[in-house]
Amino acid sequence: MTDLNQTALQKCADMTLDQMEIDTLIVGAGQAGVAMSEHLSKLGVPHLVLERNRIAEGWRTGRWDSLVANGPAWHDRFPGMEFDDLSPDAFASKDRVAAYFEAYANKFKAPIRTGVEVKRVVRNSDRPGFTVETSQGVIKANRVVSATGPFQRPVIPPIAPKDETLMQIHSAHYRNPQQLPEGAVLVVGAGSSGVQIADELRRAGKQVYLSVGAHDRPPRAYRNRDFCWWLGVLGEWDAEAAQPGKEHVTIAVSGARGGHTVDFRRLASEGITLVGLTKAFSDGKVSFQQDLADNLARGDENYLSLLDAADAYIARNGLDLPEEPEARRVFPDSECITNPLRELDLAEAGVTSVIWATGYSVDFSWLQVNAFDANGKPQHQRGVSSEPGVYFVGLPWLSRRGSTFIWGVWHDAKHIADHIATQRKYAEYRDASQRAADEHAPVEKLSLMGVS
Repeated sequence: MTDLNQTALQKCADMTLDQMEIDTLIVGAGQAGVAMSEHLSKLGVPHLVLERNRIAEGWRTGRWDSLVANGPAWHDRFPGMEFDDLSPDAFASKDRVAAYFEAYANKFKAPIRTGVEVKRVVRNSDRPGFTVETSQGVIKANRVVSATGPFQRPVIPPIAPKDETLMQIHSAHYRNPQQLPEGAVLVVGAGSSGVQIADELRRAGKQVYLSVGAHDRPPRAYRNRDFCWWLGVLGEWDAEAAQPGKEHVTIAVSGARGGHTVDFRRLASEGITLVGLTKAFSDGKVSFQQDLADNLARGDENYLSLLDAADAYIARNGLDLPEEPEARRVFPDSECITNPLRELDLAEAGVTSVIWATGYSVDFSWLQVNAFDANGKPQHQRGVSSEPGVYFVGLPWLSRRGSTFIWGVWHDAKHIADHIATQRKYAEYRDASQRAADEHAPVEKLSLMGVS
């Protein structure tokens, strides 16, 4: 990067926001925003990152206390920096991940302004680009990158009961077992969050009911390789679209306690009562779909298919990796599986808390441009939206299955940054008459809309 470019980037970070003009504005300073800033910095694109809280705030306060990354340190990182204080096979704590992104941003002096909320973005009608209203003034930007990610609004389904005797929280607001009142807990949702929270509560001495819906259940590791490695060599991370019918299927995987394979039958043998998909609440009772066995069977199929694919890959490539027959051991079905509950009287069972591990929705109400379909879903091709000058990064399946993983976000951001740099070159084109006029004009000073 030239000294002039670095000066422009630094000036973006230092100057007053109100009436600022900038080439590219990035909204959000989580992993997506930091990755985007790195690539734009390397390309010399003047830009600014606005974050309403702190860098990587979602990792700091948007998860429970004991959360660790779901991938090992060698995998869940950006290419430009390792977790130098962790074993490559360790799973970084949420606070360590947040510190990593902050250090990474400082490494290349990312022009990030924290404590600034973007309230509204509209396309200009009389000039190129967008007008951006923030909590600290109005900005003009040629381009806007939404890097706010997929975990914006915790979703609690409308079946949640209006019952003041129950403590009900979303998994986004769960912190630790001590947060809950005495009594049993119903955890609704058996993706990575629901499974890990249920297991933690059971280990803390709680009676736990875990509502299990459709899920994928990969092995944590198999034959001395983590599942992240297996998905890589088998080409699964690069899948460009979810399999039909699996668009909303959650993944049950855990890095807790050094990492382990999620096995619902094992959890049942250890004392967790498994139930089917939660159907309804009425008169102090909760009813469940009779789909527990089917959901477990489909999860087993996913698990075993990956083992089979891994075995075939090893044989095909002549790899010397140890056999692991124990990975195919099946725990016997507990009573809660062979005779699943149809309903549960909450008071009779002593249930005093419900934790809704039911996912998130996005909120793009601030982005008032023509970049969404009739259902409010972003319209884009690999993050380049249908609204020229608007981009998305950090969304699920943005370009591939790995798009929401840390390394996947980094690669998606590079593609978008390259697209922005190419568009800037077209915009800066000068024809022969303009070039001739430029030869007789004074040299332009520093511009935040582009470096002259």
